[in-house]
Amino acid sequence: MDVSWATQESEAVAEKVLRYRRDESGWKKCREGNGVSVSWRPSEEFPGNLYRGEGILCGTPAEVWDCIKPVAGGLREKWDDNVTSFEIVQSITDMLCVSRTSTPSAAMKLISPRDFVDLVLVKKYEDGTISSNATHVEHPSCPPKPGFVRGFNHPCGCFCEPLPGEPNKTNLVTFFQTDLSGYLPQSVVDSFFPRSMAEFYPNLQKAVRKFHH
Repeated sequence: MDVSWATQESEAVAEKVLRYRRDESGWKKCREGNGVSVSWRPSEEFPGNLYRGEGILCGTPAEVWDCIKPVAGGLREKWDDNVTSFEIVQSITDMLCVSRTSTPSAAMKLISPRDFVDLVLVKKYEDGTISSNATHVEHPSCPPKPGFVRGFNHPCGCFCEPLPGEPNKTNLVTFFQTDLSGYLPQSVVDSFFPRSMAEFYPNLQKAVRKFHH
């Protein structure tokens, strides 16, 4: 993969995801509870929705990040039921890679196993925030795989943000806009994302406690 293209493309994605983070307009709440709030608005990228999750976790941004960072053999596959495997297809720099994530069947088997090939950029901001920023790409070593429907992540990511005055807590803001493809009823998609995003937070909290305390 062309390094200069990948660098430019990933920076453009990171700018988009940062814009989602800063733009408070047009979000409609669709799920709230246990300190986690999930909202959505129509995507500008595809005929679906952009979802935003927000919640406060016990653990420093570095500890939370350690449980979700995009690395081979990382903690994510150990605790996240929505990830069967995560592999680095190409490491471009220490902050930029192409990854392949596979996910199990979901929604009582209505959603069959999926895989996603993404360009992922990690960014660290001056205030201590760590973010991941991703979008779908094609990669020669990742042709479609038997048994998986290829899904497409449009610009998405997360922000592990420090909380002023609370050094051992993290505000985690997540963005998903995923085309699961493969002829799914819209109602299945619309109920799956808010639910799985809401479940992600308590599962991640358990992982942070398990691996860091």
